[in-house]
Amino acid sequence: MTTATTHPVLSAIEARVLGTLMEKARTVPDSYPLSLNSLMLGCNQKTTRDPLMDLDEAQVAGAVAHLRELGLVHETTGGRTTKFTHNFQRGMNVFEQSAVILGMLMLRGPQTAGELRLNTERWYRFADISSVEGFLDELLERSAEKGGPLVVKLPRLAGTREQRWAHLLCGPVDLSELEAARSGHAGGNAERIDRLEQEVAQLRQVVQKLCTELGVSPDAPDAQG
Repeated sequence: MTTATTHPVLSAIEARVLGTLMEKARTVPDSYPLSLNSLMLGCNQKTTRDPLMDLDEAQVAGAVAHLRELGLVHETTGGRTTKFTHNFQRGMNVFEQSAVILGMLMLRGPQTAGELRLNTERWYRFADISSVEGFLDELLERSAEKGGPLVVKLPRLAGTREQRWAHLLCGPVDLSELEAARSGHAGGNAERIDRLEQEVAQLRQVVQKLCTELGVSPDAPDAQG
């Protein structure tokens, strides 16, 4: 009788460490494997990361240690600095394309199939969106014998046409947490818009005052000689 297995449940920091190793292996192979410091800097990047993190070396080292126990990260020998590589594809028993998709979801959070195809271009070039969707469906329908589903299709957001996908490597997705994060982004954008509108109103007042002092109309066209 075949017994079902379960995939390891990672912490958010472990997912970030693993995703970073997977990214750097493909985008900057000359700098790979990564030292602990380089790995920390990659985890804390301010671009192509969602959510943003500010990890220290101790946190990254702890995540690496657990990932090594799970067989998902290997330590390389030789040289004066210890460096690390990932073993995700073999460790999770997934196809290369599936590993690429999961790596991108770990780094950038929930995304549509179209966004995944665009964002993974430097990692792997999918022929079309249908190809991405095919691998997502395969990860969604993964059998219990192989560890169960590794992705989930999220409910469609109001005002959007496509549904987003999220990975399950850190356990079930907390929809309320995702919505709170989205609301936070929206709130931040609203604050920026309000601030810009206030600045525009102040500039209009300054222009109006200058025009009054000069005796010209702010709407008057420039005189052409």
